[in-house]
Amino acid sequence: MQHALIPPHEPLRPPTIYVEKQLKWEYKQIIRNLENEQPLDETELNALGEENWELTGIAQHPPGTYFYFKRQIEK
Repeated sequence: MQHALIPPHEPLRPPTIYVEKQLKWEYKQIIRNLENEQPLDETELNALGEENWELTGIAQHPPGTYFYFKRQIEK
């Protein structure tokens, strides 16, 4: 028995979101060489979160692992 979340005959219509003011972001990159360093741990991630940094991506280019963060800043 199959259940479809959206009937196949109805197109998906995502909501329209209007932004009244343009947001501005700043970015942070942390690089770790995992051959001789540990990845970010819970304590480090919580400290970054306290500073309003949000983890947005992780990329690996051995031996480096790149952690990307962003946070909103006031214009």
